[in-house]
Amino acid sequence: MLKGEKLPIIKAERVFLRHLEISDVDSLFEIFSDEEAMRYWSSPPFQNWSEAEKLLTEIHEYFEQKTLFQWGIALKETDKIIGTTTIFHFDEKNHRAEIGYALNRKFWGKGFVNEALNSLFNFAFTQLNLHRIEADVDPRNTASVNVLERLGFQKEGYLRERWHVGGEVQDALFYGLLKSDWEKIA
Repeated sequence: MLKGEKLPIIKAERVFLRHLEISDVDSLFEIFSDEEAMRYWSSPPFQNWSEAEKLLTEIHEYFEQKTLFQWGIALKETDKIIGTTTIFHFDEKNHRAEIGYALNRKFWGKGFVNEALNSLFNFAFTQLNLHRIEADVDPRNTASVNVLERLGFQKEGYLRERWHVGGEVQDALFYGLLKSDWEKIA
């Protein structure tokens, strides 16, 4: 598992993944308060800045407990956080974990999530010794489905009415990526 007081920096071509700091709260609020960006998320959009501050506190607490690792996706040019990516629900015995990601809507459709996830998966399979990465996604979120499939994930199941968010019941598609599949395309 990861050691140290901060998450390691993971580099990609135009972005890098880094530990989130208090100076990133405004960026977190911008991402997680956007109703369209949060449309298919497992929790409703933030209503006030203090929720972003609370999220950052929770991210740091989970890191200290080594139960969840959430990196900021930062632009190389400016160091501005444009999204986050997370590894969580670790099962060390079976070398398995889940991933999640969110991106500021201003940066959709430009390949930043692909870059960030490519780098994250390389790190997860080589440094964290994972054998399998899992993801669940709302079937209506075609952009996210396309990202996962482009990165080699296989659809493994359809979970009916899995989430209850903001008064709405949502289904989920379940995806898996094996290290052996990743090595074929990486």
